[in-house]
Amino acid sequence: MSPVVAAAGLGHVYGAVRALDGLSFAVAPGELYGLIGADGAGKTTALRILAGLIVPQRGSARVVGLDPADTRSGVRESLGYMPQRYSLYGDLSVAENLRFFARLFCLSRREYAERSARLLAITRLEKFAGRPAEQLSGGMYKKLALACALLHRPRVLLLDEPTNGVDPVSRLDLWELLYEFVAEGMAVVVSTPYMDEAERCHRVGLVHHGRLLLEGEPRALVAGFTDAVLQVAGAAECVEPVLERAGADVVAVAPLGGALRVVVRRGASAGLRRALAAAGAQVEPLRPNFEDLFLAQAAGGAPAGEAAA
Repeated sequence: MSPVVAAAGLGHVYGAVRALDGLSFAVAPGELYGLIGADGAGKTTALRILAGLIVPQRGSARVVGLDPADTRSGVRESLGYMPQRYSLYGDLSVAENLRFFARLFCLSRREYAERSARLLAITRLEKFAGRPAEQLSGGMYKKLALACALLHRPRVLLLDEPTNGVDPVSRLDLWELLYEFVAEGMAVVVSTPYMDEAERCHRVGLVHHGRLLLEGEPRALVAGFTDAVLQVAGAAECVEPVLERAGADVVAVAPLGGALRVVVRRGASAGLRRALAAAGAQVEPLRPNFEDLFLAQAAGGAPAGEAAA
């Protein structure tokens, strides 16, 4: 099946900041693809290029086979884009925002009536049709923004951190909405810094300093993770010197309740466990998760000085 989204060797620089450094990926119809990375990884720049808002300085982008930067190609009719920042008119009501976007996409009255009714129903915004957008909760606002982006039934939907600042219940609602439209054949590209959301995607690309570190099906990627993950409990004055002496063998350390979650390079786990036990720490192995995978990949990526936008 031919991809409906294709990014090939994207490169972009803002002054001295390298936002993208040869980023490539493709998305098929009916696929939910996640661009996963920390803040500053280059995710927003990539989506803005796919949306036609930025022309890449290097490489190429295609959406439904067309150049998204070419406004004469008709690509905008096949594309929906939901930016990270608030982009709706706060003084307009929910219904007025939908009508405004319907006019932008030249929908007939019948098309608008049918599509807005369905979107208001599935987003559960019907009761709030008269409420100004600026008075909506964060989750409700994101649902309205998603409804506006979907009003013209695009073949491709680009979402830049759609769950940022949204409560857990609304986050689940947004993902359920995405699954509905993907099941109908829409291709969705979603960026997120939340590692737990990676597992909700069909495929993911791990992005760090504008580069694609790893790509694949989330469960398969975690299953292939070979570094060790340990839970370490003990007095800080005993544990910290041991971890510091381990140097580069320790990939990442994060709080885990009253203990620490430590990712250790393959081959160094047994020696580190012995050293920690000798220092009086309690050590237990843990099952790796997607965040462990990302941290291990990022630790072997670009130097810290090459921050991206």
